Amino acid sequence: MTHPLITWENDRPEGLREPVLFVALEGWIDAGFGAQSAVGTLKGQIRTERLVSFDTDELIDMRARRPSMTLVNGVNMGLKWPRLQIRHGRDRAGQDILVLTGPEPDHKWKGFLAALMEVVEQLNVRLCVGFGAFPAPTPHTRPVTLGATATTAELAGQDGFIEASFEIPAGIQAAIERAFAEVDKPAVGIWARVPHYTAAMPYPGAAAAILDCAARLTGLVIDTEDLRRAGAQAIGQIEGLVANNPEHVEMVRQLEQQVDSEVNLRAGQPGPIDLGNLPSADELAAEFEQFLRDQ
Repeated sequence: MTHPLITWENDRPEGLREPVLFVALEGWIDAGFGAQSAVGTLKGQIRTERLVSFDTDELIDMRARRPSMTLVNGVNMGLKWPRLQIRHGRDRAGQDILVLTGPEPDHKWKGFLAALMEVVEQLNVRLCVGFGAFPAPTPHTRPVTLGATATTAELAGQDGFIEASFEIPAGIQAAIERAFAEVDKPAVGIWARVPHYTAAMPYPGAAAAILDCAARLTGLVIDTEDLRRAGAQAIGQIEGLVANNPEHVEMVRQLEQQVDSEVNLRAGQPGPIDLGNLPSADELAAEFEQFLRDQ
């Protein structure tokens, strides 16, 4: 019996072989639009078809995520409703992928998880990979680094994790990871660290880092060259703003020193960390947004 929250749009694809499930839902932390840019790039390279739809009338608060109306000369031509769906495709090497996209559910998380795991079992998903990005005290002059959340220590250690124990608010991606763990299936969340002062603007380097890591973990063929070119252009814009403000030049220098010291510590070469007085993230973000508008 099919779960009442799901509708199969198409029959199970022929020859489906242990697909990877990618998760990038809207509504949780996504600094620099890293996760949405990553999944957009993935779907742009791999032709996908809708396979499963979830009942958004039960899961989504339409007052918070209102449908959009097409209006032509005063005539209501129809509504575009939020969609929460799984799409299927294959990479250039013929490997199967599933992509879960759409808004994070507002209601019935446990019901949604039960419905999702029914699909996971029926399609024999071998691995779940979530995308995310969060603002961090890191400079744009250093490569994007990643943090991981995962169902096992081995998975978490493949691309770095925060060495601490703490409790933080969880998004649906964290709940999906736990659901996978409960059925002994692996799941990992790839989180890009985005400079906190660029969190409100596109930061393509974050998406490139996420996808490169996803390719390493899954063996899928994913091209990130366009993202890297866009990332270099974004860095050039940021440099243009920073160079015109001595306070920002100093801020970047201090962040560089902090990050380099952390790298040295991990390598067994301790060094000084001097954070000084860093400008606030809100102040910097406002200036960067104004800079981009001027461009």
